Amino acid sequence: MKRRGCFTGASLAVVLLALPVQAKVIDQSEIGFTVAHTAQVAATPEDVWKMLRTPEKWWSKEHSWSGDAANFWLDSQAGGCFCEKLPGDGGAMGSVQHARIVFAKPGEMMRLSGAFGPLQGEAVTGTLTIQIKKTGAGAAIRFDYVVGGYMRFKVADIAPGVDKVIGEQLRGLAAALGGNLPVAQDDKADDGPAAEAAPADAPGEAKEPAKDEPGLDDAMADLLKGDSAAGGESAEKPR
Repeated sequence: MKRRGCFTGASLAVVLLALPVQAKVIDQSEIGFTVAHTAQVAATPEDVWKMLRTPEKWWSKEHSWSGDAANFWLDSQAGGCFCEKLPGDGGAMGSVQHARIVFAKPGEMMRLSGAFGPLQGEAVTGTLTIQIKKTGAGAAIRFDYVVGGYMRFKVADIAPGVDKVIGEQLRGLAAALGGNLPVAQDDKADDGPAAEAAPADAPGEAKEPAKDEPGLDDAMADLLKGDSAAGGESAEKPR
């Protein structure tokens, strides 16, 4: 999102030229794209959730309509609004809905439906899924933003710019929580005492395949395995 509007013409070109080399668009077609970013912070999942609920502390004012992050607010329940106040002349107050919450599970996942910035004026659907997982170092966070539908932009042109914006917001969230940590190759989710010592298989007994953890998207496994190539910010394509 861009102050007083959106990426158009020269401003879009400037954004694309300024893209970091670690920007990651993990999936793309003629009708849409997916971007993903990950981070690890020295904060509990509960603290991450509390910070998520206050976007005015971490969402960039450069990607607002009013130019002031203090105007953001988020009602963190299903049906709740991620919105922004738009102060006008003479005391008039407008507003804009950036997204609406469709799933909220404190300390674990928040999913928002909304087409951010210039995508708001197009016939597209955008879904931002924010996953949180407890780790030995604190918490792992992943942002996945999936966009699909009809748009007047070329996907190849707009996707990298959107990727940059989503990555910037995750970096802002991590910074507000004390900074992004490097992800160690052997860092694993903290599954509690039951995960500390699994019994050995009996001789001749076939080992059953590990079961997926309920409530955790397969994509998060990329982060928990290790994502050090880009400082823990970008992720590979989900399985």
